[in-house]
Amino acid sequence: MIDRRGAIGGLGALAAAGLAAKADARPRVKPPFLNPGDTVGVVAPASAIGSDDGLDRAEWWLRGMGLVPKFGPHAGGSYGYLAGTDEDRAADINAMYHDPEVKAVFAVRGGWGGARILPLLDWDAIRANPKLFIGFSDVTAIHLSFAARAGYATIHGGNATSSWPKEEWESLWRLAFAGERVTLGGSELESAVGRPARSIHGGKARGRLLGGNLTIISTLMGTGWLPDFKGAVLFAEDVNEAEYRIDRMFAQLKLAGVLDGLAGIVFGQCTECASTEPDYRGFTVDQVIDQYLTPLGIPAFTGANIGHIRNQLCLPSGAIVEIDGDARTLRLLEPIVG
Repeated sequence: MIDRRGAIGGLGALAAAGLAAKADARPRVKPPFLNPGDTVGVVAPASAIGSDDGLDRAEWWLRGMGLVPKFGPHAGGSYGYLAGTDEDRAADINAMYHDPEVKAVFAVRGGWGGARILPLLDWDAIRANPKLFIGFSDVTAIHLSFAARAGYATIHGGNATSSWPKEEWESLWRLAFAGERVTLGGSELESAVGRPARSIHGGKARGRLLGGNLTIISTLMGTGWLPDFKGAVLFAEDVNEAEYRIDRMFAQLKLAGVLDGLAGIVFGQCTECASTEPDYRGFTVDQVIDQYLTPLGIPAFTGANIGHIRNQLCLPSGAIVEIDGDARTLRLLEPIVG
């Protein structure tokens, strides 16, 4: 475990490098850099936190990053399995984007329910006040809707109650505090975390990085809340899904034309997705992935350090990246903060 306050002090002199050549000519608004002492919002867009010490844990981690948490009124709430009514949870997010003191917004956890609030978000305020939204799992619904409607990048990474180990914290620092054009993944990281990845197709390609939890991506198909995936680099992960359900979700993306229009694909970890049935004779998750991705012939790799795992990487969702299928890396082409 690294000392977050020490890391912040040691890296405080870092400045963002000049902009890389843009992959397209569209103007891009950017959220501000995060700095030690900044106030950040903490909201619960989906499920209730489910533990009495959850908010204390979130505050401990965020203050360890040098940040000052400002909790939404319903961050610790409970309404059935949700953290509040749809109106309450959306209101917390809207308030953070109206609040000039708040520089970024963390989800306290994922779970289920983020998609329910998308029509209730104040998209005019979100577009007018760019702020990083940070979280993962069910928070995928928020990331993808931001990519479709906000016009700036977000961070697919730990929730406020995550434990923020070394690789996870350092990737957040480099993206949000230092504003680096980072290269994420590769053999050195694979060795460090003990999760070897596997190339499916080599080569390089550039595109907008879009994705998140595979279940949530497939759930949003046909709703009008997804961004255009044409020419994108898709990333995906999942947890507690049987092999046949992974198959079904990839089939949905294939039939919808999403897979055929991609520039590249990164699949992360599918945690606890292997069947435990003693007489199971079906495909493995890797075999399912190969069946869908190999015929595409585009840069692709699987086993990336993304998902419901310790030490997951923070990814710049919605940003322009270059995928290297041989090196198994994603290279950010321009900073996501400014």
